[in-house]
Amino acid sequence: MSATIFFESVLIVGVGLIGGSVARGLRERFLAGEIVGLDSDPETLTTALGLGVIDSAHLSIGAWVKNVDLVILAVPVRALPGTINHLIPFLSETCILTDVGSVKAPLLEGISSFPSIVQERFVGGHPMAGSERAGVQHSSASLLQNAIWVLTPTSQTQVLVLERVQELVAALGANPVVLEPSAHDKLVATVSHLPYLSALALTRLIARHEDRDGLALLAAGGFRDLTRVASGDPRMSRDMVVENRAAVREALQRYRIELGLLEDMLETPELLLEAATEGKRSRDSLPVVRRSMLPGLHDVVVLIPDQPGEFARITTLLGNESVNIKDIEVLVMREQGGAVRLGFSSSDEANHAKMLLEQSGYPVRGR
Repeated sequence: MSATIFFESVLIVGVGLIGGSVARGLRERFLAGEIVGLDSDPETLTTALGLGVIDSAHLSIGAWVKNVDLVILAVPVRALPGTINHLIPFLSETCILTDVGSVKAPLLEGISSFPSIVQERFVGGHPMAGSERAGVQHSSASLLQNAIWVLTPTSQTQVLVLERVQELVAALGANPVVLEPSAHDKLVATVSHLPYLSALALTRLIARHEDRDGLALLAAGGFRDLTRVASGDPRMSRDMVVENRAAVREALQRYRIELGLLEDMLETPELLLEAATEGKRSRDSLPVVRRSMLPGLHDVVVLIPDQPGEFARITTLLGNESVNIKDIEVLVMREQGGAVRLGFSSSDEANHAKMLLEQSGYPVRGR
């Protein structure tokens, strides 16, 4: 049985947390025939190969790039235009390019002078997902599950290219949302870049306090949660806010006003209570918060042929062994077959299901 794939060969440029997570998603959901990693760090590539995140690795760009159908750029935002420029001489005419950077307008301005074929086949992208733990060793396909994935096409982007990237994002389990580049940058300045600078300010406050040891000793879960993002990659975080500095300055101005208002409310407890109630209501209504309240599932992805009775066969197979399926999602389905995600309450159940399915001849991947 042949796998249902979106792209024969996918190149991940920058095999770190996000690049590695995308690669894992491509592999676990049977979306790529081959996953190639490109990174300047040999140790990163060795780790990625050892973990099975990628199939092959390269330290530098070369003629081999012509065989790639999709390029996913996961390098720091300031390095994106230069990286694309180095790739151009080796790209095939049908290759699609996208990125996962958190700032879009400067990038699209930077490639505006590139050949039209590149502009037509490039789709800016930004999955709203991340972790304070950097590196491919911490990557996970589940990082992208249900995440908002912003796409920022331009007037030059071919419609069919945008549609293919949208389909891929959805197949990875994320939710594609199309935004204008500058609108995206203004929004993330408030919900992503401002929280990073807030976390950075709080950690610097402790580092410079006269009783640093005492503060560090008393820093409980609330402080750790609030400052978690300060543990991310310093260089990538620096580039993120610097490249979006105009929008970040506007967000900081609004933040200072809010802090001033809250300071004044210290003398009016009832007003502070109203503000606290509004804050709780606002946060509890956020989609990402509501999703985080749901119990996590352990996923197994199984490849099945497109023929009558396959769903019944796999559910009966697991049911007869008292393996309870908590969630089912059809990922891709075409004439030659498709993939289905099965969710289980525990890792033991997921591993048991994986063993049973493999014994029955189904190609299976799990995490």
